[in-house]
Amino acid sequence: MATLPITKRGAEKLKAELHQLKTVERPSVINAIAEARAQGDLSENAEYEAAKDRQGFIEGRIKEVEGKLAAAQVIDPSSLDAGGRVVFGATVELEDVGSGDLVKYQIVGEDEADLKLGLINVGSPIGRALIGKEEGDTAEVQAPGGLKHYEIISVQYL
Repeated sequence: MATLPITKRGAEKLKAELHQLKTVERPSVINAIAEARAQGDLSENAEYEAAKDRQGFIEGRIKEVEGKLAAAQVIDPSSLDAGGRVVFGATVELEDVGSGDLVKYQIVGEDEADLKLGLINVGSPIGRALIGKEEGDTAEVQAPGGLKHYEIISVQYL
């Protein structure tokens, strides 16, 4: 199985979700199934069907998160020394050459990506365009609105 890069923060988030699923969600749905069974005829019991569906979802998500954690290669950005190059986990400040707007992104794994928080997927068009570049370099990104050019202002490993 291929390893999946994930930041330390992202791994902690997945571990917390797994703990929540196993200690809160799973027991809750088991109780709901037991209550629905106690009502008698299961063939026309909507609560039972809904609880079974929910149980299937929870068990599937537990397997998915466990698989991701098993395949995870946890990277602590603060321990990186890439000599100023943009690598996984790096925080990059960019200037949109066309508009002059400044943006700051951290390059993270697929499960951690959240554009509103400035976390971009390493596999996204902008993530792929930035990897390997250094301060002062320009990255070209094919965006839905057309080709964009970003100048790398700074690269930090936070």
